[in-house]
Amino acid sequence: MRSIICPLAPLAGQLVHVVRFTGSRRHLHADNQHKMASPTLKPLKRVGILGGTHGNELSGVYLVKKWLKDKTPVTRSTFETTVCISNPRAVEKCVRYIDTDLNRVFTEENLRADVEIPSDTNVPYEILTARKLNKVFGPMGPYSGTDFMLDLHNTTSNMRNCIILEREEDALTTHLANYLQKLLPCPLFLKHNRPKDGFRLVATVNLAKHGISIEIGPQAHGTLVAEVYQRMEEITHHALDFIEKFNQGHEFPECTVEAHRILEKVDFPRDKDGELTAMIHPKFQDKDWEPLNPGDPIFLSFNGETISYKGDTTVYPAFINEASYYEKGLAFWAMEKVKLTAPTLKVQE
Repeated sequence: MRSIICPLAPLAGQLVHVVRFTGSRRHLHADNQHKMASPTLKPLKRVGILGGTHGNELSGVYLVKKWLKDKTPVTRSTFETTVCISNPRAVEKCVRYIDTDLNRVFTEENLRADVEIPSDTNVPYEILTARKLNKVFGPMGPYSGTDFMLDLHNTTSNMRNCIILEREEDALTTHLANYLQKLLPCPLFLKHNRPKDGFRLVATVNLAKHGISIEIGPQAHGTLVAEVYQRMEEITHHALDFIEKFNQGHEFPECTVEAHRILEKVDFPRDKDGELTAMIHPKFQDKDWEPLNPGDPIFLSFNGETISYKGDTTVYPAFINEASYYEKGLAFWAMEKVKLTAPTLKVQE
């Protein structure tokens, strides 16, 4: 095992520890169940853990800082673990980002240019950071040098122990989700396959061949809540244990998990100038994952008028009133329930 200097950090002495050991929309069935093809996977040799992709989400920031000082908790016998503060300047200032959201910039176009760009250019800081992360963990795509990525996030919404899956066809992450759900409550959020405008894999976690984001709340940005921090730490340890079991030859039988997949983005009511004209209704606040039926209240106007949900089916809201989503024109995501079935999983000999 060894430590290397983090190429991302602006602060002197910031480390990334590396622990070494030798040793598109798929068609669904009518019942919204998606069954995957049998995977053939080799052992996972390199795992990344990122904190501070959003610099004011402090559970992940302080967990990574802790592991930078003592790598023992994230050490396992069958793979290398790299831990990193992914957006160091935003962490230093305790803001979500400096120029643009790091968790939205991992496109082929943004990553194409050489990372060595003069500092006096107008390239946003987070795009330069994305290129550096791509050099450390990538290259992004099927030939990435990182097998699995854990990206640690907090939300102001009542999302509890949410696990975000990027690809519903990934049997490995589905089995991991099933493993975690047996240990503690973990609702699953499927970000991929947004129906209307499509969805490119642009998040930090996609630097690796496989990965999940751990999104835990509620926790106000720029603060720490001990119980939230502890839950994030526990889930991270369980995820690393799963990878260790997989590498050691443990067979995971076919499983089916319940997940929530994006149906539509719902914004706040606004006037012609884009100003809010209503807020989340008190009866809707903190009701993440609970059924939202047609006619249920969702907004309360500033003059006291209740605005109801106009959809024609029951949906399941997520990220209700997330503070950082106001700028993105998002009051909540409307989700549908789906079932993901993954075949038996065992490492390739």
